[in-house]
Amino acid sequence: MGKFRVRVRHSFSGAHFLKNYKGKAEPLHGHNYLVEVVISGELNGEEYVVDFLEVKGFLKKLLPPQVNINDLLPGNPTTERLAEWIFKEVKKKFPGVEEVIVWETEKFGASYSE
Repeated sequence: MGKFRVRVRHSFSGAHFLKNYKGKAEPLHGHNYLVEVVISGELNGEEYVVDFLEVKGFLKKLLPPQVNINDLLPGNPTTERLAEWIFKEVKKKFPGVEEVIVWETEKFGASYSE
């Protein structure tokens, strides 16, 4: 039997600094992040897994256009920890979340799944 997965992407500008990077705090700097949320599930009565616009709206509230990631996360605001935090927040609203991928740049990213 097949499985449906939907993907919603959201981009935002985020500033952060790692609190302990090679023994010291790094300077505050920013990235243009791209987040992809993967949600799986069965088709509902309207024949979709989840409303794309509902997921997108949730991500916009969670991750506004400009944000200091150090203010969102406890601990060191690495891309890995950001992916984990987003996953846990999304799961509260959309229990079918399967994976969150966070791209810090075009070439560097991290994902989190349970």
